Amino acid sequence: MLEVDRVEKRFGGLVAVNQVSLKVEEGEIVALIGPNGAGKTTLFNLVAGALPCDGGSIRFRGLSLDRLDGPRICRAGLARTFQIPQLFPSMSVLDTVLVAALGHTADIAEARTRARAVIARVGLAGREEQLGAALTISGKKRLEIARALATRPGLILLDEVMAGLNQPEVHKLLDLIRELRAGGMTVVLVEHNIEAVLNVADRVVVLNQGQKIADGLPRDVLRQPDVVRAYLGDDYALA
Repeated sequence: MLEVDRVEKRFGGLVAVNQVSLKVEEGEIVALIGPNGAGKTTLFNLVAGALPCDGGSIRFRGLSLDRLDGPRICRAGLARTFQIPQLFPSMSVLDTVLVAALGHTADIAEARTRARAVIARVGLAGREEQLGAALTISGKKRLEIARALATRPGLILLDEVMAGLNQPEVHKLLDLIRELRAGGMTVVLVEHNIEAVLNVADRVVVLNQGQKIADGLPRDVLRQPDVVRAYLGDDYALA
């Protein structure tokens, strides 16, 4: 479904993403992990069209994304969230999601119906008229997801959606991710919560200093010496 082939991104003398290749099959949940500064969010930005590649290629459902901007990639069925929610503080929950839904239809009534359904799906029913800025951290994360879902994606990129959440909130988001996959969606997530990764991911890809150092089943990857040394630390022990 998604094919990243030897992608590179440089910022001056810094190589943020260095010859990274990976494939994501339809219906998979893939976790992208690694230390801070490893290139995870930069890779997301390349896939989503927020940044241009300096080398390599990216294809989604056979479509080359190399010369497409973010809005065109979103219309092709690939949506993303942000590590820090990028909300409109003065807009209500409903209006925030409605704007995204209007990207696929000019019919306001249809878009509003779609927005309400997505809001309910992420657990924000009853808060449609509340300002996005007034939501809790968990609520803002869910609103980010709702806005992405309103664009009708086949693949969604989730950037640290569980950061800052307590354990019950994390479990609810894991349930939501499983529901999305059960409904036919493909999910790629950047995540530092190893417990969450083990509970939800089919496969784990590890980046370190812009390079891919591991790709495989979660428990197999988390036992690899290079991954322990680069990311988890020598004291880490997998149960």
